[in-house]
Formats: sequence, structure tokens, C-alpha cells
Amino acid sequence: MKKTLKRLGLSLLIITVLLIVSPYLFQTQIKDLIRNYINENVNANVSFDDVDLSFVKSFPKAHISIDNVTVTNFTPFEGDTLASIKSAAFNMSIKELFKSKDDGPIVINAIRVDGAALLIKSDINGATNYDITKEKESTPSKTNDNSTSSVSFSIDHYSITNSSLNYSDAISKTVFQLHNLNHSGTGIFSTNQSELDTKTEVHISLSHDNSNYLNNVSIKLDALIALNLSENRYTFKKNKGFINQLPLEFNGYVKLIETGQEIDIQFSNPESSFKDFLALVPEQYSKNLGQVETSGDFKVNGEIKGLITETTIPSLDINIVSNNARFQYPELPKSVENISINTTIKNTTGNIDDTFIAINTLNFKIDEDEFSGSVILKNLTKNIFVNANIDGTLNLANIAKAYPVSLENELSGILKGKLQTAFDINAINNNAYQRIKNNGNISLSDFTFTSEDIINPIHISKADIKFNTNTVELQSFEATTGTSDFSATGSLQNLLGFLLSDKKLQGHFKATSNKFVVSDFMIENDSDSDEIDTKETSESLRIPDFLDCTINASINTLVYDNLNLKDVKGAFIIKDQQAILKDMRSKIFDGGLSLSGSVSTKTEVPEFDLNLGAANFDISESFKSLELLQNLAPIAKIFQGKLNSTLHLTGTLKEDYSPNLNTVSGNALAELLTTDINANEAALFEKLSNNLNFIDFKKLNLKDIKTYLDFENGLVTVKPFKLKYQDIDIQISGAHGFDKTLNYKAVFEVPAKYLGTDINGLIAKIDNKQVNNITIPVTANITGTYSSPSVKTDLSSGISKLTQQLIDIEKQKLIADGKNKVKDLLGGLLNESKKTTDSTKTDSTTTNNNLSKNITNALGGFLNKKKKKKDSIKN
Repeated sequence: MKKTLKRLGLSLLIITVLLIVSPYLFQTQIKDLIRNYINENVNANVSFDDVDLSFVKSFPKAHISIDNVTVTNFTPFEGDTLASIKSAAFNMSIKELFKSKDDGPIVINAIRVDGAALLIKSDINGATNYDITKEKESTPSKTNDNSTSSVSFSIDHYSITNSSLNYSDAISKTVFQLHNLNHSGTGIFSTNQSELDTKTEVHISLSHDNSNYLNNVSIKLDALIALNLSENRYTFKKNKGFINQLPLEFNGYVKLIETGQEIDIQFSNPESSFKDFLALVPEQYSKNLGQVETSGDFKVNGEIKGLITETTIPSLDINIVSNNARFQYPELPKSVENISINTTIKNTTGNIDDTFIAINTLNFKIDEDEFSGSVILKNLTKNIFVNANIDGTLNLANIAKAYPVSLENELSGILKGKLQTAFDINAINNNAYQRIKNNGNISLSDFTFTSEDIINPIHISKADIKFNTNTVELQSFEATTGTSDFSATGSLQNLLGFLLSDKKLQGHFKATSNKFVVSDFMIENDSDSDEIDTKETSESLRIPDFLDCTINASINTLVYDNLNLKDVKGAFIIKDQQAILKDMRSKIFDGGLSLSGSVSTKTEVPEFDLNLGAANFDISESFKSLELLQNLAPIAKIFQGKLNSTLHLTGTLKEDYSPNLNTVSGNALAELLTTDINANEAALFEKLSNNLNFIDFKKLNLKDIKTYLDFENGLVTVKPFKLKYQDIDIQISGAHGFDKTLNYKAVFEVPAKYLGTDINGLIAKIDNKQVNNITIPVTANITGTYSSPSVKTDLSSGISKLTQQLIDIEKQKLIADGKNKVKDLLGGLLNESKKTTDSTKTDSTTTNNNLSKNITNALGGFLNKKKKKKDSIKN
């Protein structure tokens, strides 16, 4: 007996060791089997990690698992991931591992898939990424029918866990998604008559043309399905499902036929409480239904019967009815009462285009506010036709008091409406207004709108809208935000096109405001500081791309940054994410401002292109208040008087809509009117006065001066312009930077009489009228910065020029005198004439040399004296 037990134990040990060790002997064979199957059947790039074979995990079956499978497409979806699987496992008889091709297909008994993600798509050309099966070559069959396939299935269990499916169709703009899919089935598939017990949990989302029809709807289904494989007929037995929390029972069958499927299914909710209706609402919105008090009934029943083929669908007859229902959440103060619902979804022909939805009744009451409506939707798959009626009053604040809806912002206001509308989508897309029938009114009062897009809530005290066939009239609109107020009237041409399609919102409006503060409409950025500087911590609103409208505005006071503009009038044309300013006029700085151009937010950084006109601006006020003007002409802030100017500006805007000066370019023409100067306030004039003591800069004549400026990349270039100080002509040109650096040249045409007593004495001796018109150019080179300028003058060239001019004049005078003497002595002797002539030349040379020496000494003395204080030069 002991020997027998030992032998038995030894045999079991050997078998156990073989079961554990032998899979490693077949790893290569299994890998080759999988690779061969992929290469023979799949036209895609398939990769996977190591394959695991075990004879223990599912003994007496063999267990094969593959981890991290990835399937990527070839052209035209090259590189796209079609599928990824975290793990896939198969159970089969051990003998199936040793089959050759001639032994028939390998039979798999169980499949388990975990973490699968399937991404199915079709592109705009109709190509699909899931058609990856290789076409089999047509060859004569040498064995039985099963020889054409290397794998067959005789499954008694399968499961798919933690998986998802995403389907997108670029042509129809349809996206269908399955999330959190967990599905399993147990049964016998190898016999003609059997049963399959399945359990399914999944979340479904469906959108079409960017409109969500199903959003994360929870579906649960426990279904016992009778299988008749010989007839391809699957009958539902003892089935119960849930749509969100609404229970449904159904029965019937699905049969596969050559042209499609034959369907005959009936369903209904087993209960008739109105709480079943609330269960249709996703749980995250309906909250806890357990404590909700309800009354009234709610019944859903339907039948789907007919054929699904390429040209037909089953007939539909689905009804949803509720009468005189009520519900109230115990934690909320309000109830919803007098609820009536009567909805039908039907198709009697099998033609998909004949499907229609009729919401014949949708009524409810909250407090004393009653609402009723009806909607009919036809031709759902092509040109949808809508016929709707709405009539009622709704206190928006009561919504959150009667239903546990989570709102980012609290609602308030009274909405009243009575509206009838009938239209088809093609009429909206093609602006066929004769097929759009609108009639009615909607009003809104005491409504407060808050959003992360604006810094202040907008309070709409009154809004009245009238609907006509072609237009929607804004009969009145009054609102406030921050310290701003505004009102408007006008019309919209295609409100339905904007709401139901991708049409732009077109309209014409007349807007008025007593006070409009631009900063009231800015976005406030996050900041840890309690004290926020609006300019530094806010960002500008983007101009919406859906707007195509014209606004004629009249604003008594417009506050922009530190500017107060009065009597602002003009037109805004808003289109393609840009605002075009047309004939804008305003009063500011005791003068008039005109403005035209555009501001665009199409690019990431907003851009502007503007033409500005300034008429009779107060120079001191405008240059102190406008940073742009301070940079264009920093010296102008010490002027007192009036200014006319035209400017063309281009550049980008900062987040607060102020110009980014580093990007500004353009040109300007400035004209000074009746201008005085306060030279004591400028270091530049002090430096000039020290170098040019004969000019009193306080008495410069700046009246009617015009100057042209070009600016780009932070550099302002001033074209040459002329000034006059008494009988001194001055020409100025050069450039300066927005960083206040200077690089200017001023040329002073200085009459010789201003150069001191010595020069004037020499001039008096010449006794020639030409001397009175003699001037010398004095060049002042101005560099440094406006607050710390450097002024250098060059008088050496002027000295040389003046000296040469005086010498030439005296020479001409002496030559003329000599000629006169020669004429007087013509009758004399030749020797005496020669003496006289030689004497004259000698005297002339001596005189010239002395004169040149005296002038040089005089000017040298003058230059030395100029280095002293202003009053050091005296007659």
C-alpha cells in the first residue's frame, strides 16, 4: 500500500512538474502560431508583449494570455491606433496546441479581454480604418470546409471588461462612444438550441454635427437569450434593463437574414410612478431620487418591428405619457406641479425619413408661474422640420428652488414668452425666409448674468424681443455692469440660423450709454493679492467670431484707462473677429477727437490699425495723459497752447487693450497753435541756453509750426522743420526713442552781430552793407536722454567762414578803391603811377593781414568769454 501511495505521489509530482514546466517548451510554438495567424489574416501593424502559456490556471484546459496588444493602421490612416488591449486570454484544449493545418482549425472555448480601446473612424472620403482583413485567395478546396480557417470558436464563456469604443464619421459629423463597458456571457454555442446568459453595463454618448443627443447615459441590461443557431434567431427571455435609473422590461427576438436583421421587440416600464421619469435624467443631475415625493403616473411603452436593411428600418411606435404629476425634493422649498407629458416617436412606413417625434404636451407649474409647450420634429435624417409653440412665465430663481440643479452662477429674473415658430433647417442655411414662420414675443426682466468671461455681473433690467418672419426685433434692452450703463434697440436677421446652425448672428443696433467704462468688461486674472490693478491683472475680451453686426453708438462719457471721452458718437462694424470704427468722434482735452480704423482679435495677440485726428487739443493736458503722445514727442509736455494733429498707427494691443508701444509704427503730422513754452521745466533748454547765450528760448516763436514724424520699432524720426527766433533761422531734424534717448541736430543761422563787441567793432570798420547780412551756422548736436541731455555746439566752422567772408569783403573794397585812384592818376608819370600802385598793393596786403589778425583775436576772445556765465559778454 505504501509503495502504491509513493508511486501515486511520485506520478502526481511528475505530472505537476510537467504542467508547470512544459508550457515553457511550447512558448515559441505559441508565438509562431499567433504571428502566423496575424500575418495571414490582418492587413495592419500588430505588436504585443510576451505570450504566456499555462496548463495550471484553467486546468484541464490550456490558458494563453497576450499582454499589451496594439493594432495600428497602414495608409490612408497610417500611424493611427485602431485598437489597444491591455490583456487578452484564451482557453482551449491542450490537444488543440498540437494541431497542424491539415488537422482543421484550432477550437477556442473561452475568451477574456480586459482594457480594450477600439477607435473606429471614417474620413471625409468615406475610407474606413477598420477594414483590415486580408482577402483570401480563391483556391480549390482540398479538405473539408473548416480547412479554410485556422481558428474556430466553441465558446462557453466570454467577457469584455473595462473597455471602450469610439466611432466617428467625418461625413455625417457623428460621434458615438461607449465608455466603461463591462459585458459577459455564459452559455453553450456549439449546439443548435441553447441559452446565453449575459450581463452588460455601459455608458453611451452620441453627438451629431456638434450637438449632443446622449451624454454619458448609463445602460444596464441583464438578458437571458435563447439561441437558435440553425435559424440565426435570438429570443429575449427574462430581460430587464435600466436607462439611467428607469427600469424597462422587454421581450421579442432578433433574427439574422441574408439582407440584414428581422426585429420584433416590445418594451415597457414595469412601474408607472412619475419617479420613473426623473430616473431618465442622469444621476449627476437628478441627485438622490430615494427621498423625492412624487404623485401622478408615467408610462413608457413601445414596439419595434420590421427589417433592418440598407434601405429600411423597423416600424416604431413609442409612447411616453404622464398626467397631472408632481414632484418635490424634501430639501428644496418649491415643488413642480401640474406636469403633463404626451410624447410619441413613430415610423409606420419603414422609411427612415418618415420618422417623427411629436411632443404634443409639455406643461408644468412652479408657484404661480405656468409653462406650456409643444414641438413636432419631422424628416429627422435630412432636412429637419420644426413646428413649436411656447407660452408661459418662468421665474428663473425658482429653478434651483424646485430642482437640485448645479449652476455655476445663480439665476434670477422673470422670463415671459409666447412664441410660434415653423421652419426647416435648409431654409435657415439658405436664408429662405419665406419658409420660416415666426410670431410672438419674449421678455426678460431683472435678470443677472455672471460669467468667468467678464469681471462684473451684467444686470438686465429690461429686454423685449419681438419675433417676425424675417427678423427678430430688439424693442428694448437696458442693462448695467459695474459703473457702466447701456441700452439698445435694433434687429437680428437670422437668430435661428445662429442657434441651430453655424450661421453668424447678423444685426443692426442703436446703442446709448450715459457712462461706459471699458474696464467693467475685462476679465480678472487669478491673483493672491487683495488689491488688484486692473491694467496689470486683466485681459481683454475677444471679439466673438459669430457676430456680424453694425452698432451706432452714442455715449455721454466713455472711460478708457485714465481718459474721459465726452459725447462719443460713431459706428462699430463687428465682423470676422474685428471691430471696424467708422466716423467716431469725441470731445477730449478741450478739443475734438476723430477716429477710424480697426481692432482685430483674430490673431493670438490683438492688432490695431487706426487713424486719429486731434483738433485744438490742449497740449499740456493731452501729453500728460496719453503715454503714446509722451513717447512721440516727449518735449511737448512743457508746451502751453493748442495742437492739431493727424496720426496713423498700427501695432498690437496689450491685455488691457492699450497699445504695446514696442510694436507701434506709423506717421504723424503735428501743427502747433498759439503756443507758449515753459523752458524752465526742461533740462534740454537749460543745456541749450548754456551753449547759446544769445537766445532766450522762452521767446521762441512756435506758432503755426508743422512737423512730420515717422515711427517704427520704438524709434521716432522727425523730418526737418524750421523755427525762428527774432532774425535767427533754426532748422531741426533727428530722432528719439520711446526709451527717451535723443539724437537730434539743430542748426542756428546766427547773424554776426550776436557774436560780441569785438566782432561788431571790426564789422563797423568795414563800412559795407554786405556785412549787415553776414550769418554763421552754429550746429547743436543733442544726445543723451530727455531727462539728462548732452548738448555740443561746433563754432569753429562758423569762425572760419565769418573770417573768410570779412576778408573777402575788405579785399573787394580795397581793390575797388585802388581802381578809382588809378583812374585819377592816368595823366601822371608812369613811375609815379607804379609807385602809387605798389604802395596801394603793399597797404592792401598789410591791411588784410592786420584785419585777419584782429578778427581772429576778436573771435578768440569771444569764444573764451562764452565759457563764462551768460551775462559775462558786455559791450
